Amino acid sequence: MSTEHLDPNKRDFSANARLPGICALAAVIGVLGTVAAIVLLKLIYLFTNVFFFGTFSLANHSPADNKLGFWVVLIPALGGLIVGLIARFGSDKIRGHGIPEAIEAILFGKSRMSPKVAILKPLSSGIVIGSGGPFGAEGPIIMTGGALGSLLAQCVKVTAAERKTLLVAGAAAGMTAVFGTPVAAVLLAVELLLFEWRPRSFLPVALACAVAGFMRAQWFGVGPLFPLETAPPGTISLISCLILGVASGALASGLSVSLYATEDLFAKLPVHWMWWPAIGGLAIGLGGLIEPRVLGVGYDVIGDLLHGQLAVKVAVAILVVKAIIWVIALGSGTSGGVLAPLLMLGAGLGIVMGPILPGHEAALWPLVAMSATLGATLGAPLTAIVFAFGLTHDANALLPLLTATLVAHGFTTVVMRRSIMTEKIARRGYHIYREYGVDPLERHHVDEVMTREVLTIDAELPLLEALTTFFGPNQAHRAYPVVRGERIVGITDRASLASLTDAHGGSGADMTIGDALAAHPVTVALPGETCRLVAARLAVHGLERMPVVADRESMKLIGIVSRSDLVNPSRTHFEEEQKRERFRRISWRPAKHRNGA
Repeated sequence: MSTEHLDPNKRDFSANARLPGICALAAVIGVLGTVAAIVLLKLIYLFTNVFFFGTFSLANHSPADNKLGFWVVLIPALGGLIVGLIARFGSDKIRGHGIPEAIEAILFGKSRMSPKVAILKPLSSGIVIGSGGPFGAEGPIIMTGGALGSLLAQCVKVTAAERKTLLVAGAAAGMTAVFGTPVAAVLLAVELLLFEWRPRSFLPVALACAVAGFMRAQWFGVGPLFPLETAPPGTISLISCLILGVASGALASGLSVSLYATEDLFAKLPVHWMWWPAIGGLAIGLGGLIEPRVLGVGYDVIGDLLHGQLAVKVAVAILVVKAIIWVIALGSGTSGGVLAPLLMLGAGLGIVMGPILPGHEAALWPLVAMSATLGATLGAPLTAIVFAFGLTHDANALLPLLTATLVAHGFTTVVMRRSIMTEKIARRGYHIYREYGVDPLERHHVDEVMTREVLTIDAELPLLEALTTFFGPNQAHRAYPVVRGERIVGITDRASLASLTDAHGGSGADMTIGDALAAHPVTVALPGETCRLVAARLAVHGLERMPVVADRESMKLIGIVSRSDLVNPSRTHFEEEQKRERFRRISWRPAKHRNGA
């Protein structure tokens, strides 16, 4: 097969000579993110022991084992008060569950985060969770890892896009270090944080997660966090997956609506927001008094739910109490993550619905509902599916996970305008459109849309003669390229040519147009460049059209591209999306009737 017609400048992916350097920085950030995750977990252990057991210890103890009695109500309030003070006099950026703040920094803050966030976020989260806050460590570590990535990027000379990549690398590395799920962390970056699918961003983030995964193994081992093995699903299990997917989607939608309704109620309180976490802490304490298992991160409780070690009545209590205190606590603006609470709530839903679902063993449904609830709430179904598999290594559950999670995601995309992640950002005046695809201007190159037959002006023509000849009554085009031989000198229109004529005494009889344009560098396009790149160049330089040259050395003119030319790919894309066509008509009549027999 001949390859003569192939243009070496056209590639599947854009070339990027800076990619190796960015990958090297991402590897360093993977190390930093892992260290930050370990520090955060140790802080949670420390503050849990201080608040509930009165000891300075880094041992992992569950707050549910406390012997404080009614005094447990005051512990989360105390933690909330401390964090409220930190937010008021330190940085209010530590408020919230981390991922929306990271998204906002990426899209609207050029991925710049402050050193205060890198220090105060893990500290405040350790205090909140250690004092019984019903949160996970993943949201804070996503924010902390992102801050570390951003800070390192601010110390070197990089673009805003490269800084975004390094911020996301830190966030994903932190999540990998906490849960040991590097593939799910990469998917979270793709579905929630990067807002693009390009090797320039995907590869550094994946490398940071790989580094974090290898480093995590040195502290926590290589096994899954919640090892599980269920039996292969039967055909009847499809019905259960559909039912559970709808129920999980409804739970996710209800949690999101309740959260922001609670946030609105806190905003109406006649006290400063500094006091809100303490008020929310009282609700946490009351919930912990009713059902102690809802306090703290609760990884042990999630494991018990997944392995069916808790009765249905206990699961109902956990589901109801955890949902209420989590919504109140997060609505109060305190610091904590959403992944671990959603895992617990989803698993609780699976336990509750298990006895009434047809088909398969009951052990499957907590895992399936956990994934479906997480995917529907985050608006990241692929992340949730791979995350659930990474936590359990249960390959038999993959098909039910896929079915239920996608049903739940479809449910929420129909009934909800925004996810729990983007609602907070929208309330600050920024709308985020989550769908994205290949830009039609990326799919087409300049040589596909440019005008090849170009009328030019000879560079040796005097200014006045050029003005009267090409911009007189019979003017054919708004602008013309100016060439000396085949080499482009510049491009001119009536206004610019008149201005050049006036600048040279008004007559321009002794000045050629080529000499007049010599002081004005010409901006050109290459035939192998994408239409998107050229459109951006036109916008940056405020141009309506641009000459196309064979290469920058010869500057040989081969065409011209204008803004109107760049509209054509978008027109084709619009027709593909909107124009309905039928090429064949299906008839159900027998052949003899169609033939008139």
